[in-house]
Amino acid sequence: MANKHYPAEFKADAVALYRSRPGATIAQIADDLGVNRETLRSWVRADDQRRGAAAGPAASPAAGSVEDENAALRRRVRELEEERDILRKAARYFGRGDALVNRFQFVADHQQRFGVKRLCKVIGVSRSSFYYWRSAAEARAAREAADAALVGRIRAVHAAHDGTYGAPRITAELRDAGLAINRKRVARVMRRFGVQGLRLRRRSRTTVPDPAAAKAPDLIGRDFTAPEPNQRYVGDITYLPVGDRGFLYLATVLDLHSRRLAGWAIADHMRTDLVIDALHAAKRTRGSLDGAIMHTDHGAQYTSRAFAAACTAAGVRQSMSAVGSSADNAAAESFNATFKRETLQGRRAFTDEREARLTAFRWLHRYNTVRRHSRLGQQPPITYEKSPRPAPTTLAPAA
Repeated sequence: MANKHYPAEFKADAVALYRSRPGATIAQIADDLGVNRETLRSWVRADDQRRGAAAGPAASPAAGSVEDENAALRRRVRELEEERDILRKAARYFGRGDALVNRFQFVADHQQRFGVKRLCKVIGVSRSSFYYWRSAAEARAAREAADAALVGRIRAVHAAHDGTYGAPRITAELRDAGLAINRKRVARVMRRFGVQGLRLRRRSRTTVPDPAAAKAPDLIGRDFTAPEPNQRYVGDITYLPVGDRGFLYLATVLDLHSRRLAGWAIADHMRTDLVIDALHAAKRTRGSLDGAIMHTDHGAQYTSRAFAAACTAAGVRQSMSAVGSSADNAAAESFNATFKRETLQGRRAFTDEREARLTAFRWLHRYNTVRRHSRLGQQPPITYEKSPRPAPTTLAPAA
């Protein structure tokens, strides 16, 4: 059939009629006029071009028709609804820790329904990063399995030491058991699975200076080291809270070479007998203290005549820190803080005196024989003493 020829005036009127009826479609106007729909569409487009596609109340949509515009709007609505569905599903993934990894996992779980391109665009990740993450799935699964096996060993060590060990000491235990591992990996796995060591708490003061008492010179000068065992000791008193109001008191004598607890005594009082008993216990451990230095604070027990006489009888030279300066007896105070942290484990007090004594007895013996010490290369004090080595040159408080 030959193409029908329409005069220019008819074309102009047809376009004007279409523009005068914003709710009408190309198809409706074309049918009313008895012209081909595509023919009318071409007239509208040509008129748009002549007018520079000027905007106006009767302007045609860019698609050339309201019908096309409606179709585009419907597509956009579907896209927005799909985005809403994607984000609703994704919300369950975003609260699980590593947000980026969880987004990748979300894309992997929903790619069959929505497609990788669409998902990555909606949740804001690059496709290349997702594909790289997916390609590493096998290696990632192997690491997950290795971490799951490792945390079992970490928990066993953690439990064996009453939940007190952190990453450094657990790493040392695992290495001694033949496992090649570094502290950073142990720390990462502990964080991931919620395994925690104990942290230091503020120390409370127990010894009270006696201003009128005799003072000894400071023979240590904050140098908390010794080239050999049985040369320098530090002493202090700490309290053990029992029940609602009661206390026991622990006096200690600590060797500065190996941090070995050479002597200790527990009592329900802080009289001078307590620190003398601890000194006598250290003498029994070492056989002799002749020529050793005993460094303490200015507590009334340590400045007493009775303690001075006990030191003289044992051949011990007294040394005292500055009044009110905890740094001058830091090694002893650090030991006490560690003891309380690892025995109380966050509790305010022991249940009763029996529990306090037995807990202290167990911990104090394990401190020498089992508990690893950071300053000693993660060795227990007695093990360190049996393995002679050059004396350390850096100051490090007991931990």
